[in-house]
Amino acid sequence: MQQKNISTMQYTEIFDKLWDAYAAQNVSARKVKELFESKGDTVVNDHIAFRTYNDPRVNIDKLARIFIDAGYVEKGQYDFEAKKLKAKHYELPGVENAPRVFISELMLEEFSDELQQTVKNALDSANQAVLDDKELIFKGRPWADVSHATYQKLREESEYAAWVYVYGYRANHFTVSVDHLNNIGSIEDVNQLLKDNGFALNTSGGEVKGTREQLLKQSSTLADIITVDFNDGNYEIPACYYEFAERFEDENGEKYSGFIAKSADKIFESTNYYKS
Repeated sequence: MQQKNISTMQYTEIFDKLWDAYAAQNVSARKVKELFESKGDTVVNDHIAFRTYNDPRVNIDKLARIFIDAGYVEKGQYDFEAKKLKAKHYELPGVENAPRVFISELMLEEFSDELQQTVKNALDSANQAVLDDKELIFKGRPWADVSHATYQKLREESEYAAWVYVYGYRANHFTVSVDHLNNIGSIEDVNQLLKDNGFALNTSGGEVKGTREQLLKQSSTLADIITVDFNDGNYEIPACYYEFAERFEDENGEKYSGFIAKSADKIFESTNYYKS
C-alpha cells in the first residue's frame, strides 16, 4: 500500500503526529491532559506553536506550508520588539474546533554577528533536502550535533535562539482550550488545579496573562526539564510546555480568535532556563 504523502494529510493527522512526539518528550503535558480527562473533560486544543529563525531556508512561510496545504489561511501578524521576534497565526476556515497554528521567527539581523554565524553554521550543516521538505515540522533538529557551550552562549543573547538551536522543528507547545473544560471552570481554576497536583506554572508577568477586557487570558506550565545529549556532555535543560487559553466574546458576540503580543511575550518565557 502506497504511503500517504504528508502534504495531503488531513489536519487531524498532522496534529496527532505532532502530539505523539510532543507528549513522548514532555511527560508533564501528558499527565496534565490525563488530569483534565479524569475530571470528565475532553481536551480541545486551542492552538499549537512553532519556533524558527527568519533565514529563508526555515522561516515562517517554510514551516507553514504543510498547514496551508491542509487548508489553513493566515489570520494575524505580530511583533515582539523586546525579544526581536515576528509571528503569524493561521486558522482552518469552516472547521469548528480546528486548532490555530502560531509560528514565530527570530529576527537574526538584530543580533550579534556571533549569534548570526552560529545559526548560519547550523543551517549550513543541515541537508538542504530536509530543510525543503514539507515534513520539516516533524524533523526535530536537522543540523549537526550541538554543544552545551554554544547553547549557553546563545542564551546570553536569546533564550529563544538557544531553544531552537537545540530542538529545531517540533511543537514548542500545545494549548488547552479552557472554554471547553466544562467540569473545571475558569483559567484561575485550571491554575489552582495544576498547582494542587504539583505542576509548576510560569509566573512571569503573573500566573494569568491577559484580561477579560482584552478577550484572552493565558497561562502555562514551566517547560519540562529533560536530559539532552550534547557533544560536550549530557545536560538538563528546559524542553516544551503546556499552555492554557480562555477566550471571551467581544461586543458583537464574536469570540476573540487572535493573540495578544504582550501576553505571548511572557508565555515565551516558559522555556527560559531554570534548574529543576
